[in-house]
Amino acid sequence: MYDVLIVGGGAAGFYTAIHIAESLPHLKIAILERGKEVLTKVKISGGGRCNVTHAEFDPKELSTNYPRGEKELLGPFHTYASGDTVNFFEQRGVSLKIEEDGRMFPTSNSSQTIIDCFISETKRLGVEVHTLCSVVGIKALDAESKRNWEVTTHNNVFNTRYVVMATGSNPKMWDAVHKLGHKIVPPVPSLFTFNITDNRIADIPGLSTMAEVTVLNKKSKNKGLRSREVKEELLFSEGPLLITHWGMSGPAILKLSAWGARLLKSYEYGFKISVNWVPEYHQTGLLDLFMKVKEVERKTVIRTKVLEVPKRLWKNLVTAAGISDTETWPDVSKQQLQQLTEQLTQCVFQVKGKSTFKEEFVTAGGVELKEVNFKTYESKLLPNLFFAGEIINVDAITGGFNFQNAWTGGFLAAQGIIQTEFNKD
Repeated sequence: MYDVLIVGGGAAGFYTAIHIAESLPHLKIAILERGKEVLTKVKISGGGRCNVTHAEFDPKELSTNYPRGEKELLGPFHTYASGDTVNFFEQRGVSLKIEEDGRMFPTSNSSQTIIDCFISETKRLGVEVHTLCSVVGIKALDAESKRNWEVTTHNNVFNTRYVVMATGSNPKMWDAVHKLGHKIVPPVPSLFTFNITDNRIADIPGLSTMAEVTVLNKKSKNKGLRSREVKEELLFSEGPLLITHWGMSGPAILKLSAWGARLLKSYEYGFKISVNWVPEYHQTGLLDLFMKVKEVERKTVIRTKVLEVPKRLWKNLVTAAGISDTETWPDVSKQQLQQLTEQLTQCVFQVKGKSTFKEEFVTAGGVELKEVNFKTYESKLLPNLFFAGEIINVDAITGGFNFQNAWTGGFLAAQGIIQTEFNKD
């Protein structure tokens, strides 16, 4: 008989176990992990450095980074947020550093530092960790109070008073929770890059620049009119855009993939985007600038980069506008400059498919948020059943926010169990 069984040996599961064990050392606690190793997502995150959290310490601002869960997380973040995460690790000898974009990593630059911290803490606190322990069933034993649970694995049957589901985006565990009576919002990919085949970016992978990106209305009746398409925008983001061998990535793209997860899924990842490579300009103002340059400049257009855009990109867009390598500013027509203006401010690309962002796989979907008490992360339907991490319908943009959701959920689930125990006594 266990007091607490935590299903899932990832970030949220370990965080929950450590906080319960610290406050209630007499409880018998175990983590059940289906794989050979625990904390595998922690290990590969941030390119092996582990993007622990983000240096956004205002709860309201922090919550705006969650396409699903923004409203629900505001209260939890007032209780436990990024600053608390920093304190947790620093109290255990793990210092964190802030990078220019706000992401926070261990100063060791190694995710193993975080893993070692968790493993060390569970050993110190007497938390059992069972690997190769795949859960195949969960049921309540007491039909009236549902205070006692039976958790079945391939090899064992465990009885426990509390169950914490911290299994991330695991369809089998969503199915198990659904059988208990919870609604599961169907999952769709959330963080992904765009697959684009286009001559304008084909030869410049690795190039990064600031840009504004808009997803255009697929049902537009004016597909031939780019200016009209842009007015019918569905999703918009801005930030660094990275050109890759397969298309586009970077924060500007990843934000679109997160906020538009369900819409882009409905399009089966075939849609158009419009890119403004010069966010400080709009079409009319840029054309006015080019007409002034035309009056004073005598060199070829392709060799005269009059804007802060990467040189290789400028050359490709000049070519796409129908301007040859030999055409000078005095010779180029107003119509050609109009086309160049469009290429720079309303550059339309066809997206055909997606790719997973690095090794990270984040989904939108999971346990219906209305069925979770966000003060304790306890099920509103089944007492003593708790959730933490991505198993619920919460996801974030890239930058350490998904881990912060795991830390916050794990802490509050632990506090929910701790408070229940205190009230019982």
